[in-house]
Amino acid sequence: QVQVTESGGGLVQAGDSLRLSCASTKRTFSRYAMAWFRQPPGKEREFVSGVDSTGANIHYVDTAKGRFTISRDNAKNTLYLQMNNLKPEDTAVYYCALGATYAETYETLSRPEVYDYWGQGTQVTVSA
Repeated sequence: QVQVTESGGGLVQAGDSLRLSCASTKRTFSRYAMAWFRQPPGKEREFVSGVDSTGANIHYVDTAKGRFTISRDNAKNTLYLQMNNLKPEDTAVYYCALGATYAETYETLSRPEVYDYWGQGTQVTVSA
């Protein structure tokens, strides 16, 4: 059974940084697109950032551009999300997802149904 496990969340102040990690047991990890989604309190899950299997195609939601950086280390089966200059509106449960081999555009990477495996989430809380 494939496991996807997020870590790195926490309580920080506005302007601080956090680095989220996502480890997967999927043996063919390098063949799959991956993404970060988040679910703010009382709201629906939303796309944050995604990367295709090669790492060559990366996309961000507008609110993350310039502050968040997604990266993957296929040798370690790990996905990262470096989050800088955090804002209170970034408060959410952050989920890692592993999905379709073909996903590379914003339109495909941002669709939750593209992803087959999801982690349990890690809480990020940003105080003002």
